[in-house]
Amino acid sequence: MFYRLLKYVLLGPLLRLVFRPRIEGLEHVPSSGAAIVAGNHLSFADHFLMPAILKRRITFLAKAEYFTGPGVKGRLTAFFFRSAGQIPVDRSGKDAGQAAIREGLGVLRKAELLGIYPEGTRSHDGRLYKGKVGVAVMAMKAGVPVIPCAMIGTFEAQPPGRVVPHVHPIVIRFGKPLDFSRYAGMENEKAILRAVTDEIMYAILTLSEQEYVDQYAAVVKAEQAAARAEKERRFPRLPLS
Repeated sequence: MFYRLLKYVLLGPLLRLVFRPRIEGLEHVPSSGAAIVAGNHLSFADHFLMPAILKRRITFLAKAEYFTGPGVKGRLTAFFFRSAGQIPVDRSGKDAGQAAIREGLGVLRKAELLGIYPEGTRSHDGRLYKGKVGVAVMAMKAGVPVIPCAMIGTFEAQPPGRVVPHVHPIVIRFGKPLDFSRYAGMENEKAILRAVTDEIMYAILTLSEQEYVDQYAAVVKAEQAAARAEKERRFPRLPLS
């Protein structure tokens, strides 16, 4: 109920009015039945803009931190995600990936749309990073098509660290559904999972025209954070007198 209120009355019309997103390829999203929408992830605004323009409800696997944040902002964020029916996924620990897959397959079994960001986290620099294979596992186990999606302009509208987004031209572009039925029964083959995931990421890359990095975004972020910490250790800032 609250999802429909947000989409059609409160948030959806406001987002469409302010950002006037240009939508391309919406006909590729099926009007019924289970499917995965796999997109790039550039901004916190992605969580709002894509659901606002889709005719069908879409359920995203959202990181658990969105449901446990401190303070007023944290409570409001948690309220929004819970009310919109989004699913928290704990990304820590060795079983995190399996938990996400179980939750995603549950959505698909109900013949609904599942939204997923194969990169696993937001891009911190606007580039497209290597996809994790969970999207391939779900597509093959459920036997559903994958619709690639590119969010364009959301990084500029709301880059990491910015709370209130800029008004910036937004394009949301959907590609033709990808069918992986030829790999039925091979979802435990690591080479196949990697090939399917790479095909999905290439389709996203073609739509978004981003620069591609053949590394996981989380790994690159961690390496950069470690490099900054080491630089600060070696060259500490002197206190201002």
